[in-house]
Amino acid sequence: MSNLNVVCLDMEGVLVPEIWIAFSEASGIPELRRTTRDEPDYDKLMKWRLGILKEHGLGLREIQATIEKIDPLPGAKEFLDELRKVTQVIIISDTFTQFAMPLMKKLGYPTLFCNTLEVGENGEITGYRMRCAQSKLTTVRALQSAGFETIAAGDSHNDLAMIRASKAGFLFRSTEQIMKDNPDLEAFEEFDDFLEAIKKAL
Repeated sequence: MSNLNVVCLDMEGVLVPEIWIAFSEASGIPELRRTTRDEPDYDKLMKWRLGILKEHGLGLREIQATIEKIDPLPGAKEFLDELRKVTQVIIISDTFTQFAMPLMKKLGYPTLFCNTLEVGENGEITGYRMRCAQSKLTTVRALQSAGFETIAAGDSHNDLAMIRASKAGFLFRSTEQIMKDNPDLEAFEEFDDFLEAIKKAL
């Protein structure tokens, strides 16, 4: 085990389905399908989402009820278990603790760095607190300054900075457009190939 490497993975779209897309389907609100694949500005995206929730009178409880029914992507837990045998893994996500915990349980409780929601007593989501600015890039840089080499992977606009800042980086199940805009990044669709590529980079 190389103890100087840390693999940094995005969560949604890579290990679990997109939470907001699942909730869009469950609630019948198509506008909530927008994700960081469509809108690179996360702050803008979240404010817009919170506005829609408020308009429809939906809060944390309704979203958590949907999340309880979400399972990790087929093969994701096995992939993580294999990867964690050979290196350290941190999941760096722009999601929120209140959303992620049921999913972490299903993935065997890997280490997760994410953000937190501000929730009123009535369950209304009133705001959110980001752990730090540009959380993915900032975390990768902090790990590097602590003596680690990073390998990063994700599927969205907000993963590109941490992928580019790492000694190796990959796209996993990304969009045609993001792959086209970043032709130098190796892109994978299957966990087996993805695992092999990471092992080679270690």
